[in-house]
Amino acid sequence: MVFSSLFFLYLFLPLSLIAYYVAKPRYRNAVLIVCSLVFYAWGEPIFIWLLLMSTLLNYLFGRLISADPESRTAKVSLVLSLVFHLGMLILFKYTGFFIENLNNWFSLSIPVPNFPLPIGISFYTFRAVSYIVDCYWGKVEAEQKFSRFLLYMTFFPVIMQGPIARYETMQNQLAVRRCNPSDLYEGMMRVIIGLGKKVIIADNLGNIVDQFLANGNIEQQTTLGAWYGVIVYAMQIYFDFSGYSDMAIGIARMMGFQLEENFRHPFLCKDITEFWQRWHISLGTFFRDYVLYIPIFGKRRKYGGLFLVWFCTGLWHGASWNFILWGLYYGLFILIELLIGKKRMKKIPLVIRHIYNKIVIVVGFGIFYFEDFGQLGVCLKCMFGFGGHGLTDAVLQTSIMTNVFLLVIALIGCFPILELPKRAMQKSPGAYLTLSVCGTILAAVILIVSSILLVNATNRPFLYLGQIKRLLLQINECCKNYHQLG
Repeated sequence: MVFSSLFFLYLFLPLSLIAYYVAKPRYRNAVLIVCSLVFYAWGEPIFIWLLLMSTLLNYLFGRLISADPESRTAKVSLVLSLVFHLGMLILFKYTGFFIENLNNWFSLSIPVPNFPLPIGISFYTFRAVSYIVDCYWGKVEAEQKFSRFLLYMTFFPVIMQGPIARYETMQNQLAVRRCNPSDLYEGMMRVIIGLGKKVIIADNLGNIVDQFLANGNIEQQTTLGAWYGVIVYAMQIYFDFSGYSDMAIGIARMMGFQLEENFRHPFLCKDITEFWQRWHISLGTFFRDYVLYIPIFGKRRKYGGLFLVWFCTGLWHGASWNFILWGLYYGLFILIELLIGKKRMKKIPLVIRHIYNKIVIVVGFGIFYFEDFGQLGVCLKCMFGFGGHGLTDAVLQTSIMTNVFLLVIALIGCFPILELPKRAMQKSPGAYLTLSVCGTILAAVILIVSSILLVNATNRPFLYLGQIKRLLLQINECCKNYHQLG
């Protein structure tokens, strides 16, 4: 089950909200737990046991750590928790990748296992890790009630897509929370905006990306055509991921939870460091807080930790070398900016800084897109004028003219345009009423259009769910080949 489905929007979510508000306050956590388990089991019934086991073990380990943080038992509990959670993540997500590379490097013939990837394991594993480490560091007290911890681990708005909500953010809200009509209204508006980002903008941008980058199409692209395809892809990923984050934050708010923002208009950044302070914030802060200062690099841990962070950031996105290259690529530019220093960076003319970081970002998305290094090489050649197909062509011009409205909407959507009416609404009651009515009408239009597109089955799966789908297709193909050989 995904947020951008008619079943979720018009059946699961309304029924969950009705059950939540009908229930007495002391039973609302139980309602959310049931809804969350149904939500997860709907898409992943086999591996719900893994989620529950992770929850139970982390709950017990947290209790043991908080009982005596300085004891040997606390240290052993921390290690066992990390080994289990990171071990499960490595087992399911990276085993095949590691064995394939061992076979290639050392001419081995180790059978490559095809483990199905549990949905959301990258997200709930990191929530579990942050909780147990924070307990050990004394940043949070271990949760005493298992039901509250179960809700933290399984809360359905963030279980599969993020953001990576930490326990310290949700701790007090798990026990007591209030939701007024304003929270319900603004949460609903946030959900609709996120839905529009995903279904109306991201999915339609994806059609353009396929035309210019997918299935070997990059080999026929002009210089501007290659830049156009990758730029559109960058916007597609932004609206896809930020759209789901908006929906998660909005759904949580309708139930009284205040989650932290995951995107803050990243394309407005003035340098690469700022870009990653605005993009997928929950992931960036996780690696910063739990990986950056691991004391394994001696005196140079600052720089060693930096590249470890970006290696992990790349690997987290997928079991492929292009993701690792993508992470280290950003790590290199952040290191350069670190060596230059903030004061010297600010002295560089703003126009030059914007041009520099936008080129770096777009090239980075090209690296992110192409898992095949051969195709990546072709893309980079085309982007920098060595593709042999000229500067532009009729295909590019036709695509821009055909999709001009969509492209303009996407470009405008990259800016904080919603901040303007919010400021106006604060100035006078009349403006508040007028803009509220206009906002409601616009939201209704977005919901109707999105629903029509969903009926026509034009939506694409969320980025990481799409990777899972490709993996399952590969497994299915392997099974077919096996039966044919048999």
